[in-house]
Amino acid sequence: MAQDLRNPDPEYLAFWRERHVCTLTTLRPDGTPHVVPVGVTYDHEQGLARVITSKGGTKVRNVLAAGDGGARVAVCQMQGRRWATLEGLATVRTDAESVRDAVERYAVRYERTPRPNPERVVIEIRVTRMLGRA
Repeated sequence: MAQDLRNPDPEYLAFWRERHVCTLTTLRPDGTPHVVPVGVTYDHEQGLARVITSKGGTKVRNVLAAGDGGARVAVCQMQGRRWATLEGLATVRTDAESVRDAVERYAVRYERTPRPNPERVVIEIRVTRMLGRA
């Protein structure tokens, strides 16, 4: 079920504020999917989903391999009959402000501050499509 990018159901947005483990799907250079569990935050006003991770991870390498235009990715979460997917173009942010902001957002959603990680980066996803039923 498609959601309106500009005006999604309030329940859908509320679902993205609840604490859920999500999956991130990136594409390897050979086109096969790489799916891993992650924490995701979603800022509807900015149209951005964020995943914090280490810079040497496969998901980061997959996003970077797509080039400057970004990588097509999807993040998804589910609970019972409720599910939500955000699709979009991902880029990797390494600047301290982007990382700090993403860590703060993660701490709010997941009710814990992640451990310090000097290798931390942010996969930032410009959301282009929203699917789901909450």
